[in-house]
Amino acid sequence: MITCFDIGGSTIKAATATSPEALTMLGRVPTPHHDFMAFAAAIAEWVKIGGAPEGAPVAISVTGVVDPASGVVTCANIACIDGLDLAQALSARLDRPVLVANDADCFVLAEAGIGAGQGHRVVFGVILGTGVGGGLVVNGAIHQGAGGLAGEWGHGPVAATEAGSPPIAIPRLPCGCGQSGCVDTVGGARGLERLYAHLGGGEASSREIIAAWQAGDALAARTLECQIDLLAGPLALTVNVVGPDIVPVGGGLGSVAPLVTALDEAVRRRILRRLDRPLVVPAGIAEPGLVGAAILGLSQ
Repeated sequence: MITCFDIGGSTIKAATATSPEALTMLGRVPTPHHDFMAFAAAIAEWVKIGGAPEGAPVAISVTGVVDPASGVVTCANIACIDGLDLAQALSARLDRPVLVANDADCFVLAEAGIGAGQGHRVVFGVILGTGVGGGLVVNGAIHQGAGGLAGEWGHGPVAATEAGSPPIAIPRLPCGCGQSGCVDTVGGARGLERLYAHLGGGEASSREIIAAWQAGDALAARTLECQIDLLAGPLALTVNVVGPDIVPVGGGLGSVAPLVTALDEAVRRRILRRLDRPLVVPAGIAEPGLVGAAILGLSQ
């Protein structure tokens, strides 16, 4: 048995696992942002409560980038771990092995292991949440890449400057990564809201826009048409480069099945490979961060 964690900017979720399919939820606490001792104490308390044997590893899925060479985490959301070799720091505190991986990598590891990508050799996982992210698993292992940045198809100034039919001009919006025109600026929930406002809809939440789209609202439908168009080109290019067997989609927008279906159809029209089955599919795992961390930890 191991202890696994899914750590985001708001919450630390903890569980024990004897297999990826057998998780026992322990609970959740708010994530300490500015006090590493409080952060480490929260992890230690859940390890104690879970009762994993002495020396059993702790596996963590965390928001942010994890450099595979140095172990250093870059995490704007949790200041107390930003710039820290988190695995080493926690291992010293807990006196047991600690493994740390990016949350998008854990998502795709979970999907490749027991989710929508099970049985496939190359799985590219897409996150359509607040923004756009991704990760790659090949032969059951995370492909980390230099700097831990493999799979980040949402960044780089590659978003189209017009979308939809008839086409409408799309501004090159500034991105949190420091560039402008990234897919991340138009592809996630915040991107959907920006596009809706750009098309004259004013302020509305992504949930409200999706609900309006499903109810047949013309402006919401036009917004989704533009967003799918903006996403499909870069994702098709990624598919051509990476060659995945399947592309599971997670995140808030990933839970909207009609959106994923429309994106799948748009991507398959643009890729070199001809498929008569869905390629871009809804994710199949309810707690991918914890499951991915469990797979990572149990593999050790």
